[in-house]
Amino acid sequence: MRRSLKLAAAVLSGSLGIASLAACGAKSTDNTSTSSSAGAGSSSFKVGMAYDIGGRGDQSFNDSAARGLDQAKTDLGATITEAEAKSGESEGDKEQRLKSLVTGGFNPIIAVGFVYQDAVNKVAAENPNVKFAIIDSSSADQPKNVTSLTFSEEQGSFLAGVAAANKSKAKHVGFIGGVQSELIKKFEAGYTAGAKSVDPNVQVEVTYLSTPPDFTGFADPGKGKQAAQGQLDKGADVVYSAAGSSGTGAIEAVSAAGKWAIGVDSDQAKQPALDKYKEHILTSMVKNVDKAVFTYIKSAKDGSTQGGVQNFDLKAGGVSLATTGGYIDDIKAKIDAATQQITSGQTTVPTAP
Repeated sequence: MRRSLKLAAAVLSGSLGIASLAACGAKSTDNTSTSSSAGAGSSSFKVGMAYDIGGRGDQSFNDSAARGLDQAKTDLGATITEAEAKSGESEGDKEQRLKSLVTGGFNPIIAVGFVYQDAVNKVAAENPNVKFAIIDSSSADQPKNVTSLTFSEEQGSFLAGVAAANKSKAKHVGFIGGVQSELIKKFEAGYTAGAKSVDPNVQVEVTYLSTPPDFTGFADPGKGKQAAQGQLDKGADVVYSAAGSSGTGAIEAVSAAGKWAIGVDSDQAKQPALDKYKEHILTSMVKNVDKAVFTYIKSAKDGSTQGGVQNFDLKAGGVSLATTGGYIDDIKAKIDAATQQITSGQTTVPTAP
């Protein structure tokens, strides 16, 4: 299981401890790792990232954020540190994780996932000279030193629905959401609308793995596999999962059945851990979190962060469909037409089911 984060404050508050971790790139017993780019060990530009449940290695959402952080390490000479959330943790745990990054001198600090919104608001208000970003969330009362990095997931999911309906022989597709939250409902709404735009009679199965305050649906491949099998048993032959690392279980089940899976956030057909399933990954709805993270970190280094909300939509390249494997090449004209209708404003994609 994941290691405890209880020692985070002690590890991060000591400059000698930070330097030691940076020198060896080690990962501490609190799930926090610190490293710097080659030749930049003495960098005073220190970036902290607090991951959602699943952390680096989830093959999906967190890994996309991690790629942006890695690029900042390589291209900007940033010293980086990482920590991740635990299933069932309290708001106090999240606040302490962020406070530990502040104490360690990390600025900016990026929180990955809407579960951090309250903690970010509180810790940012207490530390107005530290810049914070939160991915996939925003609130009207967040401090001015907080930037929200959001995406039009419903638009990319609409295209995934178009692909699913065109490829489904049974005219029966599925959607698996990790947690029944407002964010994941955007994926469901877009996907269903996209599928129905192709065939109003297409059947869409919908399954959620957990409901707040239970967020384990983002980190339970077993649940994902079981949910996908249930949809396959009902006749679905294309299954789209927006469920973090739980989606890997769904992809496994769909692949074993010889049907089509649609990945999410990262181009999952390119993920090494999913290589054996890639022939059954039709496409992935890619959310370019890495682009948003790197852009934000660069602006923090340049001193040009604005705070507020920065949304990355289909027109801005914030979301897209992966073409790895060439499995949607034959419907490219249909995907392109749907894309043009969305970016031109002709089609308004719903954000709620």
